[in-house]
Amino acid sequence: MTHTDLPLDLLREYAPDLPVPDDLDDFWRRTLEESRAAGGEVRIEPVAQPITELVVEDLTFPGFAGEPVKAWITRPPGDEPRATVVEYLGYSGGRGLPGERLAWAAAGYVHVLMDTRGQGSGWGSGGDTPDPHGSGPAVAGYMTRGISSPDTYYYRRLFTDAVRVLDAVVDLPFVDAARIVVTGVSQGGGTAIAAAALSPHARAVLPDVPFLCDFPRSITRTPEAPFTEITRYLAVHKDAAAEVLRTLSYFDGAVLARRITVPALFSVGLMDEVVLPGSVFAAFNALSASDAHIEVYGFNGHEGGGFRHWHRQVEWLRARF
Repeated sequence: MTHTDLPLDLLREYAPDLPVPDDLDDFWRRTLEESRAAGGEVRIEPVAQPITELVVEDLTFPGFAGEPVKAWITRPPGDEPRATVVEYLGYSGGRGLPGERLAWAAAGYVHVLMDTRGQGSGWGSGGDTPDPHGSGPAVAGYMTRGISSPDTYYYRRLFTDAVRVLDAVVDLPFVDAARIVVTGVSQGGGTAIAAAALSPHARAVLPDVPFLCDFPRSITRTPEAPFTEITRYLAVHKDAAAEVLRTLSYFDGAVLARRITVPALFSVGLMDEVVLPGSVFAAFNALSASDAHIEVYGFNGHEGGGFRHWHRQVEWLRARF
């Protein structure tokens, strides 16, 4: 592999002039208000699983349009309020089996792993949350589902789920509402950016090699999927480029990041062919947060810093929380 984008000194200055819809704030306010008004039940249930030293629970919460979304809660025993890490998943993955991800809870945090609606069959151990919405013509995958309008686009529903899970956990007795962190890798990182931009409950954000940023450049320069799903769509729907780019502007992490004021720790791999480094820096450089840092992995691709970076995340969080 080789470096896939601009030299690092130019990446640190890269700040594209991206289109911002005039009604961006109104769109997201309306979306979240409608989903909150739809109601729905928050349920926490015990689950049969082999872990004995940590508590593992099955969370169901109302997401987009009040539709039920699943998550795992993994935490140390007891109801002492703890710093809480809400994690979103990478592209085509699901929440898997109970107890698969223990690191955050073993480090003393409440860990909430949100399932990804409609996904969960590309890797890992599966998912449990359907996406009961159809779409118009689309390329295989999720990137072009409903892409003709921001109202019907798939990521409207996923990003709403990401905010609503924070609404669901903030009042739990074992969650310290002042120390809720959002994180994720790739698609999960892009979703974490959206959650931190749209929810007052996120007090820090840790996007790891985040996807879904700087759409105009990413769909024309990224050599690997999933951005290429959009390229393939536009190769067929030749007159739809303006419509598609307008839709994507409501979900671009490099646009939403301007609304983030909480502490942020990003990561980027300079040999990444799935998420170009420039798209990560476009979001990072757009932050309004005064406490922001990006870990650069010069010889890594989309795997980024791996478990070593998780060590860095824990160290960084403990210094602040």
